[in-house]
Amino acid sequence: MPKVKTHRGAAKRFKVTGSGKIKYKRSFLRHILTSKSSKRKRALRHPGILEGADCANIRKLLPYV
Repeated sequence: MPKVKTHRGAAKRFKVTGSGKIKYKRSFLRHILTSKSSKRKRALRHPGILEGADCANIRKLLPYV
């Protein structure tokens, strides 16, 4: 049986932490920033952590996890 290839799109968007959690960059921080509050933009700077079924789906795309 051949090796399972990594999904390159997922590999560019998600990182695995040392404890095994999957983190990603949050959206809505690219343009039209003047209409968003400073509090909202500050909160979006922190990485998101995947949970639940989404986490399981991404793990299938990243076989090295």
